[in-house]
Amino acid sequence: MTDRSAGTRGAYGTRDPDGLARRAGTRADPDHDQHFLVDDRVLDRLPTYLPDDADTGHVLEIGGGAGALTDRLLALVGADDPTSAGRVTVVERDPAFAAFLREEFAEAIEAGVLGVVEGDALAVDLPPFTACVANLPYGISSEIAFRLLPRKMPSVLTFQAEFADRMVASSGNPEYGRLSVSAQHYAGVEVVERIPKEAFDPQPAVESAVVRCAPRDPAYAVDDEAFFLRFVKALFTQRRKTIRNAVRNTAHISGLDAPEAVVDAADEGVLGRRPGTLEPATFAALAELAREHGLPTGD
Repeated sequence: MTDRSAGTRGAYGTRDPDGLARRAGTRADPDHDQHFLVDDRVLDRLPTYLPDDADTGHVLEIGGGAGALTDRLLALVGADDPTSAGRVTVVERDPAFAAFLREEFAEAIEAGVLGVVEGDALAVDLPPFTACVANLPYGISSEIAFRLLPRKMPSVLTFQAEFADRMVASSGNPEYGRLSVSAQHYAGVEVVERIPKEAFDPQPAVESAVVRCAPRDPAYAVDDEAFFLRFVKALFTQRRKTIRNAVRNTAHISGLDAPEAVVDAADEGVLGRRPGTLEPATFAALAELAREHGLPTGD
């Protein structure tokens, strides 16, 4: 077993973001979707937003950059305590920053409490993590979120504020849409903090928000999750139409073979509504009905 006490005790949780950036010798590049969180107070708070019962035995970070959040996560898992079994894995696609993380946190890597995976978070094999805390690259927020959410592990993730508001929106809200239904299918989601542009370097053009994702089973059942999510996506492409017309118009997206049969079988009260007014449970019931009446035989 690796001796975790050598050179690591008391070392984590206090590194200055600006000092890390200077030592890295490379500035974040907004053209590469890099906006590093540099406000110490926000960095200190992010790990505290994990649910109280979250298992922090193996914490995943996406986009480590110069390591300001990595430092806080090492403190979270008790990397300075030789009796702790916690560890952190950080995924960083920029070779220069990945190399800096290996240098800056060499003792943590040697002690077995940190792993640095160099590569695209959408392509690399993710470890079997128990929780995720990350300042996500905004350009691929949706793709990363929906790689993480199906794993049903507690997460604290930063997004553009507009994206976060759509993620947590309720039916009837103007922001409510496919993203809302899909995210809430996997987890209870809530905005726990809004972050001003000034907390980042370089500053993004928009404000950001922190979303806590607490995994839970939905209050409804679906027999085919892939079809349910595809059906929701299809109907929201016609969000200004009634459900009746949306079902008819989007069979090429949902894969329905007999949309008219679905319309004939559905409740009239549902058919007259619009997608943005349907609660997730109503979407689920309609998707199950669509599977029963509208899919090709054998699907």
